[in-house]
Amino acid sequence: MSERQALMHRLLARVLGPKRAPLARGVAAALALTLASCALTASATTAAPADAEAGRGPGGNAWFTSWAASQQSLAPTPLRDQSMRMITHLSQGGDALRMRVQNTFGETPLTVDAATVAHSTGKDAATEGRPRTVTFDGRREVVVPAGGEVWSDTAVLRTAAQDDIAVSLSVSGTVTPGRHNSAFRTNYLTPSGSGDHTADTAGTAFTETTGSTYLVSAVDVRNRRLRGSLVAYGSSVVDGTGSTDCGQDCTRPGADLRWTDDLARRITSELPRTRQFAVANAGIGGTTSAATCPGIGDSVRGLDASARLERDVLSLHGVTGVLYYYGTNDLPAGCDAAQVEASYREVFQRLRAAGIKVYVTPITPRPGYTDQHNRDRHAVGTFVSKWNSCGGTCDGVLPFDQVLEDPVRPNSIYPPYDTGDGVHANIAGQQALADIISLPMLAASARR
Repeated sequence: MSERQALMHRLLARVLGPKRAPLARGVAAALALTLASCALTASATTAAPADAEAGRGPGGNAWFTSWAASQQSLAPTPLRDQSMRMITHLSQGGDALRMRVQNTFGETPLTVDAATVAHSTGKDAATEGRPRTVTFDGRREVVVPAGGEVWSDTAVLRTAAQDDIAVSLSVSGTVTPGRHNSAFRTNYLTPSGSGDHTADTAGTAFTETTGSTYLVSAVDVRNRRLRGSLVAYGSSVVDGTGSTDCGQDCTRPGADLRWTDDLARRITSELPRTRQFAVANAGIGGTTSAATCPGIGDSVRGLDASARLERDVLSLHGVTGVLYYYGTNDLPAGCDAAQVEASYREVFQRLRAAGIKVYVTPITPRPGYTDQHNRDRHAVGTFVSKWNSCGGTCDGVLPFDQVLEDPVRPNSIYPPYDTGDGVHANIAGQQALADIISLPMLAASARR
C-alpha cells in the first residue's frame, strides 16, 4: 500500500469504524487510483506544445504567417540525398519563427533529415550568420506523410519586416518534392547524392538553381504586436506574374515587387505600430474561383478557390483578412457570372464563419475577352461593388479594375502598366495596385 493509500485508509477507518476496515481499504485504493488518473490527465493537458499558446498579445495568438508559397505540383525531377536552400521574404518580423513543410502531392512519405534557418541577403545561397537548427517535435528528422504536412518547432531567430530568410532542408532517399512553380527569384540545390549541407554558411555547395520553391510553404513569425495576417488569394496576378517586368528587355527577379510586397511595405511604413499586419501570398497562376468551369486545364484542376481554401488560407496562423482576386481565368475557362458569383458566396461564407474579413477586387480588364465575357465581367463587378460590400457577403472592395483599366479602351490594361500580354501588371502596375488599397479599411480587420 502506498503512503497516500495508507493515509486515506487511516482516515476512513476512523469514520467507518474497525468493523468496516476492509471497506475502508477498498475505498482508499479506489480514491488513490482516481487521483492518480486525474494527475495524469492534468499533466497531459498542461504538457501541450508551448507553441500552442505561446505568448498572447493584443493580436490574440502571437504567431502570424508572414510568408507563404502555396504548393501546386510535383517537381519535374526527383531529388536524391541532397539539400535545398529556399529564400523566403518576410512581410513582418518577430523574435522567433517556425515553418511548414508540405508533401501535398506526394504519393509516398518524404523524409527531411535536417533543417535550418538563417538570415540571407537574398542575392545568393550564402547565409548571414550561422544557420540555426530547426526541429520537429524535438527531433531533427521528420517524416512528412503522403498528402500531409508538418509544422516545425519554434526556432529562435530575431527578424524584421522585409528580411530575407534562407530555409534549408536536407532530404534522404529519392523523393519528388512538391513545389510552388514560380518563386520569381532564384533558389538553390546541392547536387544529387551530396547529402546534408543545411548548416553551411557558404553557398558553394549549392551549385544548382531553380525558379520554384520546394517543400516549404509557409513561415510564421512570433510577434505579440501584430494584429493579424492578411492573405492574398487568387490566380497569377496574385502570384506575381509581371512583378519582375521593368520594361522592354528589363527584368528584376528577386526584388520582391509584387503588389503584395508593396502592400506589406506600405503597412510597415504608414500604419501605426499598434495596427501592423503580416501579408502572405497564396496565389497560384492559372487557377479559377469556380470548380465548374469546363475549360479548366489539367495542371490546375482541383486547385480552385474552394478546394484549396483550408490548406492555403484557413490552416495559416493569425489570419484576419483575405484579399480575394479571382475570376479573371473563370470567364475564358467557360464559367458565366452566375457560376463565378456562386463560388464567391461559398468561399466567402467559409471565411466569414472563421471570423475572417473578405476584401474583393472586381474582375480586371482583358483584351481577349469576348463580348459575353465582358457582360459577365460587368455583372460580377456589380455584384462585388454593391453597397461596397458584395451585397453583404464580403467586407470591402479593392478597385483594381479601375487602376488597370485603360481610359481610352476600357476592356484593355492601361499601357504603362501592361506587361504586353494584356493580362498582367508590370512593376509600375503592381505598385499602383498596392497604392489603391485602403489601409484604414484593412486595419478594421484587426484582432481586438
